[in-house]
Amino acid sequence: MSTSRYLDVDEKGVVVEHTKYKRLIGSLLYLTTNRSNIMFSLCLCARYQSNLKEPHYSVAKRILKYLKGTIDVGLWYPSEVSLNLVGYSNFDFT
Repeated sequence: MSTSRYLDVDEKGVVVEHTKYKRLIGSLLYLTTNRSNIMFSLCLCARYQSNLKEPHYSVAKRILKYLKGTIDVGLWYPSEVSLNLVGYSNFDFT
């Protein structure tokens, strides 16, 4: 997301249909398993699902344009390779 773009509640903006926006956000959230680079912008858009205005919808469409231009970028999980999840934690609370 561009740094010149700022999303806020926008009380005076034009209201947009909620169902298309919610479907778009849900589909993009599913896509973040392979495309983690859109997570920040997507979560920023998801904040405004209850009070949706036109600028929020245009930013979500901008994410789609970005994805269209970067089709060959993403995380790939081959089926023949065993994945081992390793986690580290520092629980020294003193």
